[in-house]
Amino acid sequence: MRFLYGKQDMRSLARAQENLFLLTNGLGGYVSVTSAFSVPRCDQGILVAAVKAPNERIMMVHRMSETLKIGEKEVFLSTQEFAGRTAAEDGYRHLAAFSFEYAPSWTYQVSGVQVTRQCAMQFEKNASAVLYSIENRSQEPCTLSVEPFLKFLPKEQAMETKKKFTYKNGMISDGTYTLYVKTDAEAEKTRLRSQTLVYPEDAKDGRPGKGIAVSCCKLTKTVQPGETLQMEVVFSMDEDAMSGKEMLESQIVRLKGLQEDCKFTDPVAKQLVMGADAYIARRDSTDGKTILAGYPLFSDWGRDTMIALSGCTLAAGRYEDAKSILRTFLAYEKDGLVPNLFPEGAQQPMYNTVDAALLLIDCVWQYVSRTGDMDFVKEAWPVMERIVANYKKGTHHSIGMDKDGLIFAGGGLDQVTWMDVCVQGILPTPRHGKPVEINAYWYNALRIMDQLAVQMGLDGAEYRTLAEQVKESFVKAFYIEEKGYLRDVISGTKADEQLRCNQIWAVSMPFTMLSPEQERSVVDTVYRHLHTPCGLRTLSPEDPEYHPNYGGAQYDRDMAYHQGTTWVFPMGAYYLAYLKVNGNSKEAAAYVKEQLSAMEPMMREGCVGQLPEIYEGDFPTESKGCFAQAWSVGEILRVYEAIHEIEK
Repeated sequence: MRFLYGKQDMRSLARAQENLFLLTNGLGGYVSVTSAFSVPRCDQGILVAAVKAPNERIMMVHRMSETLKIGEKEVFLSTQEFAGRTAAEDGYRHLAAFSFEYAPSWTYQVSGVQVTRQCAMQFEKNASAVLYSIENRSQEPCTLSVEPFLKFLPKEQAMETKKKFTYKNGMISDGTYTLYVKTDAEAEKTRLRSQTLVYPEDAKDGRPGKGIAVSCCKLTKTVQPGETLQMEVVFSMDEDAMSGKEMLESQIVRLKGLQEDCKFTDPVAKQLVMGADAYIARRDSTDGKTILAGYPLFSDWGRDTMIALSGCTLAAGRYEDAKSILRTFLAYEKDGLVPNLFPEGAQQPMYNTVDAALLLIDCVWQYVSRTGDMDFVKEAWPVMERIVANYKKGTHHSIGMDKDGLIFAGGGLDQVTWMDVCVQGILPTPRHGKPVEINAYWYNALRIMDQLAVQMGLDGAEYRTLAEQVKESFVKAFYIEEKGYLRDVISGTKADEQLRCNQIWAVSMPFTMLSPEQERSVVDTVYRHLHTPCGLRTLSPEDPEYHPNYGGAQYDRDMAYHQGTTWVFPMGAYYLAYLKVNGNSKEAAAYVKEQLSAMEPMMREGCVGQLPEIYEGDFPTESKGCFAQAWSVGEILRVYEAIHEIEK
């Protein structure tokens, strides 16, 4: 899909900065600035390098200041707000158009001169490029001047005091990192110049609202009247990076190939396949693939990976990537759990998740259902057996099976489901006990174990018998007949009957426990109370604990995070459940496809071509949290995959 924004989308600085783009390198590194070519966040930049893939990410080039001089007239092409009395750069006023398809592209028109800019990132290298075309139809020479502003700090860390950088022979150093700068422009060393940037997007969420960036060189190119010249700047952590032109061409070929090779014909689905690529990265510590949960805030987490995997890899036809990711988690299984956070350096993995291991079993099922790769099932089988055995006898974080066959989890300040906030010693969503989706995953895992055992010529009776007990206990404990929906948790507290989105997975999983009538009632109740065009609310608006507004300081945001905030990713399970209770008919598929028309404007707002993490509960119009979220993209891709299968 090609996303195009014109002058009408740039009518103010605030409007011009609403949209941004994301390019990634398969290592965790990225390029991300706004359509105004500004950085309203500390963690946006021209080159964010993953010096240790995928999570040790360093902001190398934060922004670029650009001026265009035509005769005696000088204007900014770049845009940026500054603290104090420094005048803002207002290049957005000269921006004729911004577009994004396989690369971002800007067109500026000033007094007979047209400048176009594109950005690219080299795959599997910490290298990015900014390319310019300068067409001078004026009657005077024009000069484009570019100053890179640097940080050389962790991406989320604001620079508080001015750092010292040195520039020599195309290299910039701060004594720790070295950045190579290759250009066909005239390059000169300049005295250190610092700017204090304003970060309005960070300030509104309680993060530092300003930070320093420093320049130590300038790049210029002069174009005579009637000439059209090209200019490129390549920033790299390696000397052997591609040229800017090669980088751009390679990026277009690779991303275009992802769309052409996938099975989808729907343009939104094709765009999501390309978007999903941003999250798949190499992990140095395991020498395998992983899935980053979201940009720019998150790293790779076990739970998020297991939820995103089916859509981001399997629906996209990336079976080898899926197998690599699964092997990584299988190798790190411990006492029936898989990591929620992987080790970095001397740190040990963190296993504080009850759902990731059960979802791992589901991912193996999803993988083999599409590939028929029973050899991989045999490879994974011992770990899958240990997961079930440890859940039955009990393992860490108060995870274990009760005598009724249902799974309980959590204790103290542990939060082991996806609603995992603990802020200032407060659990806004305490779900200690028997969470509804965990027991849906548990039953699904038992049925998968039974099915795969039979396919391998083994005896699955143990899993089958336990699954039958779980089914009987689940329906009795969770389904509220008079209300027509499922309890969120069995804990003996008021939280039990809160109407939450977690129940939708008890309908959408491959193997489920409710009757058709009960499933339809759950789907309809979720639709009435929790559904928005952009996702599902985490709590019914009728609940006295409902918090619709997400923003402000960390405490305020965390208190709302799972208490009414709209999340995109549960929408995938909702639509899969809707298709199921309507017989996976062509009519149901057509209805869901029409409902999914909301995805295109969602991909136009915020990060172009991506889906965000969350929206507010009452008025879900502005994306919040991560501007690009793996499980949001992956779960909606699963819906498009289901529609594709029905339409065949």
